[in-house]
Amino acid sequence: MAFEEVCPERIDLIHKNYRKLCNLLVDVEEWGQVVIIHMLTRYARTQFVSPWREDAVFDENSEKAFYDSEEERKVDQSKPYIMDPDHRLLLRNTKPLLQSRNTAVVMAVSQLYWHLAPKHELSIITKSLVRLLRSHREVQYIVLQNIATMSIQRKGMFEPFMKSFYVRSTDATHIKTLKLEILTTLANEANISTILREFQTYVKSQDKAFAAATIQAIGRCATNISEVTDTCLNGLVLLLSNRDETVVAESVVVIKKLLQTQPSQHSDIIKHMAKLFDNITVPMARASILWLMGEYCEHVPKIAPDVLRKMAKTFISEEDIVKLQTVNLAAKLYLTNSKQTKLLTQYILNLGKYDQNYDIRDRTRFIRQLIVPNEKSGALSKYARRILMAPKPAPVLQSAFKDRDRFQLGTLSHTLDSQANGYLELSDWPAVAPDQSVRNVEVVEPVKEAGAPAIGKSKPAKSNEKFYSDSEEEEEEEEEGSSSEDGSSSSSEESESESESEENSDDSNKSSSSQSEKSSSESDSEKKKKTLKNKKLQQQKPDSKDRKQKNGNAVKGESESESGSESSSSGSSSESGSESGSELDSDSDSGTDQKKNTKSKPMQSKPVKKVEKKEVSLLDLDDFSPAPVTTPKSSILSPSLLSDLQGLSISPSASALQASSPVFVPETSHELLHRMTGKGLSAQYRFTRQPCIYGNSMVSLQLTLSNSSDQALENIHISEKTSTGQNIHRFNTIERLEPQASVTVSMGVDFHDSTQAANFQLCTKEDEFSVSIQPAVGELLLPVTMSEADFTKEQGKLVGMNESSATITMTPENVSSQSVSRKVVSVANLGVIPSGQDNIHRFAGKTVSSDSLVLVSVVLKDPDAVITVNTEKTVMGSMLLRQFKTALTNSSP
Repeated sequence: MAFEEVCPERIDLIHKNYRKLCNLLVDVEEWGQVVIIHMLTRYARTQFVSPWREDAVFDENSEKAFYDSEEERKVDQSKPYIMDPDHRLLLRNTKPLLQSRNTAVVMAVSQLYWHLAPKHELSIITKSLVRLLRSHREVQYIVLQNIATMSIQRKGMFEPFMKSFYVRSTDATHIKTLKLEILTTLANEANISTILREFQTYVKSQDKAFAAATIQAIGRCATNISEVTDTCLNGLVLLLSNRDETVVAESVVVIKKLLQTQPSQHSDIIKHMAKLFDNITVPMARASILWLMGEYCEHVPKIAPDVLRKMAKTFISEEDIVKLQTVNLAAKLYLTNSKQTKLLTQYILNLGKYDQNYDIRDRTRFIRQLIVPNEKSGALSKYARRILMAPKPAPVLQSAFKDRDRFQLGTLSHTLDSQANGYLELSDWPAVAPDQSVRNVEVVEPVKEAGAPAIGKSKPAKSNEKFYSDSEEEEEEEEEGSSSEDGSSSSSEESESESESEENSDDSNKSSSSQSEKSSSESDSEKKKKTLKNKKLQQQKPDSKDRKQKNGNAVKGESESESGSESSSSGSSSESGSESGSELDSDSDSGTDQKKNTKSKPMQSKPVKKVEKKEVSLLDLDDFSPAPVTTPKSSILSPSLLSDLQGLSISPSASALQASSPVFVPETSHELLHRMTGKGLSAQYRFTRQPCIYGNSMVSLQLTLSNSSDQALENIHISEKTSTGQNIHRFNTIERLEPQASVTVSMGVDFHDSTQAANFQLCTKEDEFSVSIQPAVGELLLPVTMSEADFTKEQGKLVGMNESSATITMTPENVSSQSVSRKVVSVANLGVIPSGQDNIHRFAGKTVSSDSLVLVSVVLKDPDAVITVNTEKTVMGSMLLRQFKTALTNSSP
């Protein structure tokens, strides 16, 4: 902190401490981490070349090259970008901090990745930023501002999490406006219909400023996506009849901008706005209508003069902006239709001549000289028509965050959108990387044995040693260009950890692995791990030195392996013998305490060494990115596997199954707690039929809590203990609920595919109320979509005990296909499968908890119908069948 305040420009002071700071980052307290990360961000921008170059090996579009053999790669990439190992060290050591509980640390790491990481690695920060949106509104505000800036440049990062930016009724106006900004930026042809549906709801909001901002957002979507321009225009015209003045005014202003793109097609809209003119009182909206009248007076030749007549009557009482547009309208009508408007124009110009506002007086004099010819008028008057009626370019509706990226993300300057005192600009990447040897530190240690080689060991070896896991270490080697000569070594992080867990030959691992096995299990808390790590370091220091001297040659081998010259042993990239021997084993170095099986297998080339299997630690699991690309060993890369890897499919039968949105969402709410029982607190719940954000196996519920008493209720929450075995995701505690107020919250319950009720306690500050949620069997499903052929194939697998069917007699009003579909999807949350035959209706879904398929078919045989339910869950199948029978035989709509 002192360095940042006193001499932040003295980058040279950081050189020798750079690697030490990187490696210590994880152990520093949280506010120290924030300062160090910001300092190292600026340092890295001066010391490393840009990883965003065109010829970078990991360019986003070179996914195919990622899987090619080494030879092909060499041909394609003549001069590949090679990341500096120190640059990689910084990225790797900050990555685990994305899981920090401190929001400032997560934000600091996110901005570091945004400014320093290769483009394709940015996706790992997305989930962490979205996670911060569940925090307090102050945190949300800053995070949303940064997301708004990021999403302009890289829409793809946040598209999968679009629903996180939907506005909640409890959000403050400034949060709503930012979410709106992000949704507008993320809008594209694929998702625009969903976004516009959201916007329709927002326009009805009681928050006037937010409703006005929504109308502007609709206008931006209309200009950016030409397919929906007409739809948006028609929607905005409907809003003109809204009771709320601000909504009408904002709609007029946005329609004016949209009409400039294609005015000839929309004279009807201009006429409609002229009719509404008398009822609109907001000055900006009145001025916009007058401007439209004047600009397109040839499209509305009968209406424009009449509007001018009305304005002449009220001219003196209008606002200045309206007066200016009235003068403009008069001038344009004088040039195009002087017969009808000559006297009106002279009258308005005379009124303007004596107006209190000097702008209006000046404009009036200028217009009079320009359009009314006389002997004194200059050369300009003959060009009056060309000046006033010149075609104007349509305005570009841009995001307010368009140029915010000139400031470093996460800074006060970025939040304020102006340079704050003490702001330090990020420098541009250097064209040529400065000398990297300045970061080397010589460490001289005393020699204990005679005849042992000298140990003046320089630090790069340590910096190249991984702080977190062997698997990441190998990833770094690959990215430095040290691809092994053996063609079968794979190049992604996951496959490295796979191959290492199978074969990792390391002599010194034995002692550290046995210690780590004794010291703690993987499930220990972080604190315990750190203290154990410190003990281990003390135990190992003396014998690590001895080992270092005994394995002098092996140390040499290590540096060779890191410079990329050593070929990998036994066909997979494993590390050379005493890599950890020189600087402590990387397992003890990382705080993760990986366990190992010490079963020994003799190797063909080096029978002395032992092969150990080790489990993957939690930090190895790259669970940040929404769609990880996993590379298996190249020998088993089948085409179907390749398609899986490219994120096209997830489950084994993913070609057949795809999750879809619900066809029908019931609006009915069920009572959870009556106001009499709850001493004024009442609760209703409804099933949203959407995938639950709290867990894949949970059913999503919406809870509406109302306070019907005359006292405020405090500390409303769900008790920790539940009387049944269901896993319940509780909503955040509601600190205070005012009298007659209500609040809507969401929660998730894992019913384990059973209709057994979930019992729990709903608590206030003073009381506890036992409540239970009883799910209908149809709510335990999520809809899926598939082709007709896949449906038949899957149905063929689920026969015998897995099939239940019944024949019923249909009432005439239920025979139509719409009626059948409506009844079935109202009973159960199923997707409709397209059918080739009119008399066969097919529906498919999967159980939320266990992902078991549920297939339903209704075959109409006048006047009967055969309902068939196929699923492994036979109890659910028979319950669903019973409910479908009731629904389809019931004559009510």
